[in-house]
This record gives sequence, C-alpha cells and structure tokens, in this order.
Amino acid sequence: MSADPVPAPAELAGKLITPDGSRYGLLRSTYTTVGRPAVVVLPQSAADVAAALRMARGRRLPLAVRSGGHGLSGRSTNNGGLVVDLSAMRRVEVVDRAARLVRVEAGARWARVARTLAPYGLAISSGDHGNVGVGGLATGGGIGWLVRHYGLTVDRIRAVEVVLADGTITRADPGTDPDLFWVMRGAGGGAGVAVAFEIEAVELREVGFAQLAVPVDPAGETLRRWESAMTQAPRKLSTAVTLAAQGPSVTAFITAVVASDSPAAIRRALEPLLGIGRVMVQQAHLVPYTELVSTAHLHPNTGQMRSTTTNGLFTETGPATARALVEAATGPHPVLVQLRSLGGASHDPAPSATAFAHRHQRTLAVVSAFPPDDRPTTAAAWARLAAHADGAYVNFESDPDETTFARAYPGQTGARVAELWKRYDPDGLLRGRAD
Repeated sequence: MSADPVPAPAELAGKLITPDGSRYGLLRSTYTTVGRPAVVVLPQSAADVAAALRMARGRRLPLAVRSGGHGLSGRSTNNGGLVVDLSAMRRVEVVDRAARLVRVEAGARWARVARTLAPYGLAISSGDHGNVGVGGLATGGGIGWLVRHYGLTVDRIRAVEVVLADGTITRADPGTDPDLFWVMRGAGGGAGVAVAFEIEAVELREVGFAQLAVPVDPAGETLRRWESAMTQAPRKLSTAVTLAAQGPSVTAFITAVVASDSPAAIRRALEPLLGIGRVMVQQAHLVPYTELVSTAHLHPNTGQMRSTTTNGLFTETGPATARALVEAATGPHPVLVQLRSLGGASHDPAPSATAFAHRHQRTLAVVSAFPPDDRPTTAAAWARLAAHADGAYVNFESDPDETTFARAYPGQTGARVAELWKRYDPDGLLRGRAD
C-alpha cells in the first residue's frame, strides 16, 4: 500500500486483504481482468463501506467498487489501489410478500437471489448469468431473460441504500432525494456506492424455455425477420440470439424465454419465431426460473475470460445493419455477435424516468473478440455497425470513455447525469479522477 501514514480505520480490522494474504488470489481480479490492487476491503455493512471510502481518500489510493466482478470493463479491480469488494454483503429478504417487495444487498449474486425467491414464487429479471453481482447490474440497467415481460431491473427498483463518496449513508427513493434515486438507476456508479436495493419482484415459478437454430442468409434477412417477429410477439416472450459462423455460413442460435407456465401460452408466444427461416433445431420445455440464472454459474473471477466488448442499441435493423452483423460474424477476423430483443415492458417508462433513457430501440447488439487481437478486431467489426446504432448500454462496454458516455446517456440525460455525478461526488473519487 501507499506509504501515506493515514492509519486503516479501526472498524476495518480483519477486513483488509493484502497481497501477502491467502485470500488475495481469489479477490484481486474480475471475470475479464487480472488486477493487482494494494488492498481489498471486505465490508460487512454500510458503515464499513464508508470507512473504506475514507481510507481510499486519506491514502490517495485509486478506488474500485465490486459487487460481483462480472463487469466487462474490469473496472471493479485496479493496480496499486483499493478495491471495495461487497461480496460479504449478500443478504436477500422478502420484505413484503403481498407487495412482492424484496430487499437485496449489492454483493449478492443473481443466482442466489433467484434461489432465495423461488420458494415464494417470485422472480426478478436480472441479466443472463447467475454469477453476475446485483450492484453493478442494478445500477447500470438490467437487460435480462424477462426484459420484455418485466422491464429492466432498474424499472422495478423502489429504493436504494447508498454510501456517498464523502461517507454519508443515505436512502434514495421517490420521496427522499429523488435526484439520487434517478441517477442510481442507470448511472449509479458515478454517484455513490449502492449497498442495498428494494426491488419489486413478479409472480413467477416456471417459464417456457426454447432453443432454435436457423440458417442466416448473407444479407441478414433472417435477422430482420427475427426482429419483426419480436415486434409482434407477446411481451411474455424475450429472446437472445448468438451468431455462429463456420466459414461463410452463419447460424442463429436463438434462446427464447416465455414468462408463463401454460403450455398453450408458450406455444402461442413461440409461433412468430417459427416463420423467420428454416428452423433446424426446436425444443421447448418448462423449467424453473432458477435454471436460467443457476447456482451452477457461481465461480471465482480470476481474469479467466479476457475479451474486448462493445455494443449498440438499434431502433430498426435495416438492410445495411443486418448485412454488417453477418459480415462481422464471418469476416476474415470474425467476432462473437449476440443480439437481445427489447420492447414490451422495457418501453413502458418515459425516457426521462431513469438514467437509462433508451426506451424505443428494438435490439441490443453486442460484439466481442478475444486475445491476442481482440481490440483491433472489435474496433474493425464495430466500425461497420457504429453508424447504424442509436445509443449504447453501459454494462456491455469494455472501454467506457467519453464517447461511450454520450451514447449511453444522450442529450439532456447525459447533462443531468454529469451534473449529479459532480454534485454527489465533487472530487471524482468514484470515477477515478479529480474533476
């Protein structure tokens, strides 16, 4: 650590992990990035988080905050700084079953949230992998398996417990600090450290789960038909598409989730997909929601998935966009292309309701590449798509910068986010710089 003489706060005794500690190897990194922080703090309460922030400020250490460590940017670790690892703050509690109100601490993983809520017949739409931490997803957006039925995770947050950069512990809800409540739902990482959320769940036990494989033509008309089918589909249906290339041939592997346990409703919801092309594989069955974000996903994050990822939101997949997506998957330096359907409940809130302002786009497209040439490969693939994109989702970005900020927080939303970040963290502690 720094030679700065500021002592560690007494309340953090036994909660500091340094490079010579036996647990350091499992706590220093994220899913995509190997880090070498000077110290990892494992707080057990909001007061501990406040003490950790004071320690970072007092010792002038770069700060990173981690809920799960699954973020693609790797910013929840650093080199030579202090990491606040919230993994010990993972309690999940049903506060009011009748109102379906759940309190979830930010260090919980979504697999454990789903498992805890299952006996109550409740679920929260929460991304697509059980190892993702609650805090990072619930402050950035939350495009999950139920997005068209449930909306984004941020849309169902009813209150956030926050530690501000100066160590103040506060609660934000519509009646108490509405500005903080607004910014924490979509752009929370620059305003404060979320330590717990009150979230409205939905009644859900089992869902329809289907997997289809459809050949994709070089012009990408299959993808356009998929998007059109989703526009007409009931909001109970959400889908994700992965493009897999073998030479010039591309197959769309579609995962479909129907928020219903009725076989008849599931069949009706899936019907639009059957007309987008020649379906090669088709299987559908009922599964518990917990299988989608399974506890089998839980694992340590040790930098095992190094990659570069970027993304864009598309209002309409026109001919040029569709062809560019296929070319990205099949070019001389192909990338992994994934698509997620939007619409339905995710379009219900007004664009100004939360810091996630993207309420009209139909599709999220994510492109990823892997070492050794991941950065130039991703950049080249995205260059074909960038002109067609209409916004971006901050949680699927490896290298967020000012350009990413403008795409993720357009126009007046960006101006308001920047003003609130400055208000709640005037020194830029949470953003890794002094403004």
